[in-house]
Amino acid sequence: MPFEIPENWVWVEMSDIFLLNPKNDFNDNVDGGFIPMACVCDGYSGEHTFITKQWGDIKKGFSHFQNGDIGIAKISPCFENRKSVIFSDLPNNIGSGTTELVVLRGILVNSAFYLLLIKSDWYISEGTKYFKGVVGQQRVHKDIFTTLQVPMPPLREQQKIVDSVKNWFSVIDEIENGVTELETVIKQAKSKILDLAISGKLVPQDPEDEPAIELLKRINPAFKPCDNSHYGNLPQGWVVCRLEDVCQICDNQRQPINSTERQERKKRAQTLYPYYGATGQVDWIDDYMLDGTFILLGEDGAPFLEKFADKAYVVSGKIWVNNHAHILKPNCDITYLTYYLNRYDYSKCVNGSTRLKLTQADMKNMTIVLPPLVEQHRIAGRIENIFRMLDAITAEL
Repeated sequence: MPFEIPENWVWVEMSDIFLLNPKNDFNDNVDGGFIPMACVCDGYSGEHTFITKQWGDIKKGFSHFQNGDIGIAKISPCFENRKSVIFSDLPNNIGSGTTELVVLRGILVNSAFYLLLIKSDWYISEGTKYFKGVVGQQRVHKDIFTTLQVPMPPLREQQKIVDSVKNWFSVIDEIENGVTELETVIKQAKSKILDLAISGKLVPQDPEDEPAIELLKRINPAFKPCDNSHYGNLPQGWVVCRLEDVCQICDNQRQPINSTERQERKKRAQTLYPYYGATGQVDWIDDYMLDGTFILLGEDGAPFLEKFADKAYVVSGKIWVNNHAHILKPNCDITYLTYYLNRYDYSKCVNGSTRLKLTQADMKNMTIVLPPLVEQHRIAGRIENIFRMLDAITAEL
């Protein structure tokens, strides 16, 4: 026997406790439920939907079943994906569906218990041992539904096991829902922290800090602040500027290399360097075009309208960048600016119906609320510390 069972259990063949593929005999004019494979959920839920049709239209050329019958997908990969179900709530208690569903009608057994067994790793493993057919159209052998020996507990114990598993599944669902809710709360907390940071409420101001305008004048003596009426009363020493006022734009260094050429170049390479795109590293390449620390901000392909998604990220070292990311070398605190760009509202500066694009002209004119340089450092440090704690919580989920 494949594994040990309790003394009061017995081994039985599937055909001892199930009728295989029974047929229904009903009036053609009554309604029934039609279930193609797409209507059967995979995984452990055991749920299904159906399409209401007249029995005369769905009785020929399909598998028959009734409420309480078990349906099991016999074709790969549906079988491995646990497309198995107990049919329920069918019109007039009857239904039919794809012939890729094998139907088992229980004989004095708890079908819910055997559905759990059918979804078990052991049963899936047994079924895949006997696949037949060509790759892509493989099906499990009929023996898995007939002569395979399965454990049979006492009927009352079958129900106890079903109840216990349902309770555990309920607990697991609550935990998973709680994890999802907590992850959302953490994302919202990060967003709020960034809101506080760029409004001067995350760290205290120091009147001794050199005003931000002095930094901008050192970068460009002709600098003129932008209109800050949209931002209300800014903290002392803060200023509104354009992104191009605080960054060197290095887009002229970008060079896309198609995947075929990259593969050929990598074969000959002795050293490989990261190859970056809109949202991160996408490959390796045999050379580099920049060496230093930069912010890469998506030009197209970045999730500009997703509130909690990153649109900008920091890279360091010898790198190659394709044409899907803008290259920025900040003259301010790089961490502060990166967080600012990830909190920015891009809805008014990106264009495109299917693939949003942030042009270089629109990027240069993005408005940046800039604190004094020393305060930028304090803000960046505070954000990093808080985010580190929040990330530690997320890692434990």
